[in-house]
Amino acid sequence: MNTDPRKSLDEGQMSRFQWAAIAVCVMLIMLDGFDVLVMAFTASSISAEWKLSGAQLGVLFSAGLLGMAAGSLFLAPWADHFGRQVIILVCLLVVSVGMLASAWAQNPFQLGAMRAITGVGIGGMLASVGVITAEYASAKWRSTAIAMQATGYPIGATIGGSIAAVLLANYGWRSVFIFGGLATAVMIPVVLLRLPESVDFLITRRPSNALAKLNALLKQMHRPELSELPVAPPPVQGGGAARSSSFAGLFGPGTLGSTMLIWSSFFLLMFNVYFALNWTPKLLVQAGLSAQQGITGGVLLNIGGIVGGSMFGVLATRINLGWLTASYMLLTACAMAAFGYFTGSLSLAFISAVAIGVFMFGSMAGLYAFAPIVYPAEIRTTGMGWSIGIGRVGAILAPLIAGMLLDRGWTPQHLYYAFALPLLVSMLTVFALRGRAVATGSPEAALAAAH
Repeated sequence: MNTDPRKSLDEGQMSRFQWAAIAVCVMLIMLDGFDVLVMAFTASSISAEWKLSGAQLGVLFSAGLLGMAAGSLFLAPWADHFGRQVIILVCLLVVSVGMLASAWAQNPFQLGAMRAITGVGIGGMLASVGVITAEYASAKWRSTAIAMQATGYPIGATIGGSIAAVLLANYGWRSVFIFGGLATAVMIPVVLLRLPESVDFLITRRPSNALAKLNALLKQMHRPELSELPVAPPPVQGGGAARSSSFAGLFGPGTLGSTMLIWSSFFLLMFNVYFALNWTPKLLVQAGLSAQQGITGGVLLNIGGIVGGSMFGVLATRINLGWLTASYMLLTACAMAAFGYFTGSLSLAFISAVAIGVFMFGSMAGLYAFAPIVYPAEIRTTGMGWSIGIGRVGAILAPLIAGMLLDRGWTPQHLYYAFALPLLVSMLTVFALRGRAVATGSPEAALAAAH
């Protein structure tokens, strides 16, 4: 009698193969962290060379985020049809080309276009990475694995920021983009060799040679091979031709409420996150610190993120995921307000920057843990992609609005106060999402809602 491999993955011990797959996913998320910081750290040099205003610089920040939103919304869903690994490989190629081409931009328009192309690749890749992490982790370790994945973002930002500082000082801002393009290209063979296809994709979509591919994965995880594919899960409510569209599945009777809540949560959190990540180095300089101190503040924010993501992963195995995520959001809002108040004091501003990173990245880890489990397997990457994409819409708006407010005379202090407020609303949407998970009785969602 065949054993359902999904149940085996949920309930069994984690194999080295599973941890290796998660490690590759962490490395891919590190690229996202570097990609955001590459613009933040080169902003002053680019602005000086091309004499850009705050609003023009905000457009450059948002160009990459616009591409990320487009990739999450329109490229990521194809992974539910062609496979997660295939789409990740396509996206890595797009990112590598976009990064390298950015180094040869001759004006803001060209750089903005290349940033948008790069963003399409990043955005299209993130949803598949999140789904693979969630599927290859056991139920016991899923929240921790997703928190580890989220921690890859500040790790990439911190390592990338340190490298960027050296490259900027010695070779100029274009060298930072060249480094990013080459680092991305290196990940293509790593994904080919070490990142497996989604088990759920093989079972639900049944591509050519699905059974052979599934058995090859099971063998590497030291689990029994199958004589035939498990029975595919029944269609999600809403059935019929409409469900042949993964996007339509996000709005069925069983998923509409969760979709609205997770979209709201991602939008509000990313509105805050990308303001802080993009503008912190620049605003610290405007508040009176040196350019090097501004970069240090940005790096400290991401170092805090490494601590916060790791700490969240440990706590998520012991504390209710909904309460933990909402608490992190509240603490992020408090840290943002404190940072605004202390921008004129070097030591206190740096302490506040670390605190922002700790709680902000923990909040991200919480949402990334919720998003894959509120959707069934056949629409999971689409659900994750659109959640990330809606979040990127908030990320696009945040740098633009901050740039315009800065040009209108807003102080760094007032900006941080204002951008802390959306986190309080996001906290409420997480509580509502947790309540819905309990009410619907979904086994996976209930696991996230109560320990």
